[in-house]
Amino acid sequence: MSIPAQTKTIFDPQVYTDLKLKKIIPYNHNTSKFIFELLEGQASLIPVASCVAVRASNPDHLKDDKGEPFFRPFTPISPPDAVGELVLLVKRYEAGNVSKYNSNTTSAVFINTEIPVQEGDTLAFKGPYLKFAYETNQFDEVAFIGGGTGIAPFYQVLTHALKDEANKTKFKLIYSNVSEKDILLRAELDALQQKFSQTFEIVYLVDNPTAEWTGPVGFITADHIKHNVGPASLGDKIKIFVCGEQGFELRSSLKSTKNRVGPPPQVASLAGKKDGQNQGELDGILKDLGYTQEQVFKF
Repeated sequence: MSIPAQTKTIFDPQVYTDLKLKKIIPYNHNTSKFIFELLEGQASLIPVASCVAVRASNPDHLKDDKGEPFFRPFTPISPPDAVGELVLLVKRYEAGNVSKYNSNTTSAVFINTEIPVQEGDTLAFKGPYLKFAYETNQFDEVAFIGGGTGIAPFYQVLTHALKDEANKTKFKLIYSNVSEKDILLRAELDALQQKFSQTFEIVYLVDNPTAEWTGPVGFITADHIKHNVGPASLGDKIKIFVCGEQGFELRSSLKSTKNRVGPPPQVASLAGKKDGQNQGELDGILKDLGYTQEQVFKF
C-alpha cells in the first residue's frame, strides 16, 4: 500500500467536497459497497472512530422538513490511510428516503428514488466528525455489540487497532442479523479472527436460521452478554460500544415490545436511547447488568 502524501484529512467539517462514485459492488441481497475515487496519492486520513456526512452534490435535490439539504452520516469501512479510494457500506431500506438502491452493479438510488446515482456520478462529503477518540491499549477489553450496518464503526476501530503490533486489548464482537446472508463483512471479520485469534472473538446471532446454522438464535440478550463480555466490576478496564443500524432505530419510538414485529430497537434495548447527538442516559440490558454510563458508548 502506498503511503499518502498529505498529513491531514481531505475533508472539511464546514464545506462539502464532491467525490466521484467509481464503483458499486453488490455485497448481498440488500447491501452494496460504494467505492469513491480520491486523487492520486491521496487518502481520507479520517481519525478513528469518526464518520462523514453525505448528501447529493446538488443540495436542491432533497430537503428535510425544515428546508435544509438532507444528508446521512456514514462510517467508512476503508482504512484511513487507504490511498486512492473511500469505501462505504450502503444498505437498501424498504421505506424512508435514505440509501435506497437497486441491485444493478452500475446504478443506485443513494438518497431516494428520485435521485438515481450511477457509477461516475458524484456525491458530496463533509466532516470528519469524531465519535470516539480511540487510543491503543486504553482498555484491557473492548466489546462491540450491535447489528446490521452498525458493524461499520466497529470494523473501523477493529482494523485500526488489530494491525497495531503494540495492541494488547482483547476485542469481542456480538453481532446480530436477521439471517446468515445478512451478516455484513463476514469474510473480513472471520479473516481478522483467524489472524488475531488471541485478541479477537466473534459471536454471530441470527433471527431466522437455516437448518445448517449452528450458532445462537434470536436477539441479543443479557445471557449473551454475560457469557461473552467481561463484567462491570472491571471498571475502567472495559469499554462496550453499541451500534444498531437505522432499521433498528426507526422502531425506537415503540414503547412496548408486546406484539412487535421484527427486532427491538437495538441501541435503546441494550443501552437506552441516544439524546440527539448526545449519549443519553444509560438504560436497558447493560444497565441491568450493572454497567455504568462511563463503560458504555453508543455510536
